[in-house]
Amino acid sequence: MELLTIGAFAKASRLSPKALRLYDELGLLTPARVDPDTGYRRYAPQQLEQARLVAWLRRLGMPLARIRRVCALEAGEAAGEIRAYWARVEADTAARRDLAAFLVDHLTGKDPTMSRTTAPLALRYAALSDTGRVRASNQDTAYAGSRLLAVADGYGSAGAPASAAAVEALRGLETETVPAGDLLGALEDALGRAEQAVHGVSAPGDDDTDAGTTLTAMLWTGSQLALVHIGDSRVHLLRDGELFQISHDHTVVQSLIDEGRLTPEEAASHPQRSLLMRALGRGADSTPDLRLHDARAGDRYLLCSDGLSTVVPAGDVHRVLSGTPEPEAAVRALVDLANASGGPDNVSCVVADVVEQP
Repeated sequence: MELLTIGAFAKASRLSPKALRLYDELGLLTPARVDPDTGYRRYAPQQLEQARLVAWLRRLGMPLARIRRVCALEAGEAAGEIRAYWARVEADTAARRDLAAFLVDHLTGKDPTMSRTTAPLALRYAALSDTGRVRASNQDTAYAGSRLLAVADGYGSAGAPASAAAVEALRGLETETVPAGDLLGALEDALGRAEQAVHGVSAPGDDDTDAGTTLTAMLWTGSQLALVHIGDSRVHLLRDGELFQISHDHTVVQSLIDEGRLTPEEAASHPQRSLLMRALGRGADSTPDLRLHDARAGDRYLLCSDGLSTVVPAGDVHRVLSGTPEPEAAVRALVDLANASGGPDNVSCVVADVVEQP
């Protein structure tokens, strides 16, 4: 069997030599032979099919870690994995489309508060926070109101007052009159107040540099939900029977997953899985994610701290959200699942249903 040089293989597979070297390092596309003296890579012609599949998946924007998982599956299972990935991409694209439509309406003078739906909508909601089975105190804060939904997960010496202060700083949005064209701006301003509140939770002279909090919140306008997110608490959307994570973790392991250096399975047991890259706290990067979501009747949103997401499988979360009609019962069931799995951390959940007003 005549092997191809890396240059010939790159040309045939439409992958650059640089990409091939990276995929070799990641174990995604290992050469058939590597010269022990020169380190020069050679590939078998039979590897072209897998290389082309990798190239196609990269065109879709799929992360390298997920490509490695797809390539290890049988054809039918690989197709299912690609369908699941593309469903997530479409959900993310829809969220960006909503933001683009909002901005176009704002810049052209159209009233963005005019709902694209025919019936007025409202939220039906519940929130629950629990210490768990291991921690001595609860540093989480969960809140649900007619306009504001929020979860904050505090950490450090003053984690509990930090999370409470962050959410309290946002609660003014419940009664504020927010201009239609400045919804995201108002939410960003409120985040600035929350950051200042977190900085002030410790008494003068205390070492509060290790105290801070995540913050994930949604502001309801009657037809849209504006999202502000920083840290590793999460937002999920249950729509038409499918569950989507619509927030992105700001953690070290998530950055490694995004770069293809780590798989989600490896991340679950990584020693730095809780190390945040963004948070509200002194010295922390507090850059938020800000997005808009058009709401539909029948949507169900879940905001949760990592005390749920790190111990309860996504399939079980989906089962509870899709099979428990009342938000109060849903948050209780989710907290119970986390505690039944050992409850190693504080756990907080907010469930909100978008319903037609009677």
